[in-house]
Amino acid sequence: MKRIAIQGRVGSFHDIAAHEYFKNEQIQLICCATFEQVYQAVRQDPTVIALAAIENTIAGSLLHNYELLRDSGTTVVGEHKLHITHCICCLPDDDWDTITEVHSHPVALMQTRHYLEQHPALRVVEAEDTAGSAQMIAEGNHRGWAAICHAEAARLYGLKVLEDGIEDNKHNFTRFLVCSTPQKADMLRPLMEADKASLVFSLPHEEGSLSQVLSILSFYKINLTKIQSLPIIGHEWEYLFYVDVTYDNLTRYRQSIDAIIPLTKDLKILGEYKGN
Repeated sequence: MKRIAIQGRVGSFHDIAAHEYFKNEQIQLICCATFEQVYQAVRQDPTVIALAAIENTIAGSLLHNYELLRDSGTTVVGEHKLHITHCICCLPDDDWDTITEVHSHPVALMQTRHYLEQHPALRVVEAEDTAGSAQMIAEGNHRGWAAICHAEAARLYGLKVLEDGIEDNKHNFTRFLVCSTPQKADMLRPLMEADKASLVFSLPHEEGSLSQVLSILSFYKINLTKIQSLPIIGHEWEYLFYVDVTYDNLTRYRQSIDAIIPLTKDLKILGEYKGN
């Protein structure tokens, strides 16, 4: 049985992503309140696997999670892209004519903003978690309250779905990274099947330093799928670059890494894995 640390509780999108990624496997969830606690769980027990969101097609990158990943000492062994759908749900005895307020995570509220504008009488209340809002309403028997969450969370906590698929953008996906200790990594992903890598590096504060790196990756036919820069605290106008690349030839990929190392500072391979 695999033990998976996630942010959120049972019924959350992290829970759904974990069960989809480890489909047909027995898993035990370690539900954490924060992403810091997710990586702390791996540090405390090297057998634990972390699963954490890294970006969303609407909300963008989770910048703090890049820092946590880099500092955690874990290795990325996989990724999973989850289609995000939202429903509005309430207690079985409630209905549209009785609900007065709706609770959910701020991101979920943002992603259903246009839908909520069609119901201006509803008071919108921010909460820490989507599934947690459903759980709170169910366990507290809060009449007149509704939650926005995944339909699976509504079912899990015995709530009635008033309407499903209420997200404003139907092309809403969140990308999750699966991480483990380096010692456990080879057991979780066959390296020879890897076709994607996540890197982080800084660059000399010189003109054209980034373009040189990108040119080399292009020369070796390495496809750049993501680049995210974050400032280095305490070093004005210096940045860390988090880069995702895909490749179809492991030897050529490794040659490209050898070629860019002299042009970068503190290059670190966060993980090599099979892209989703």
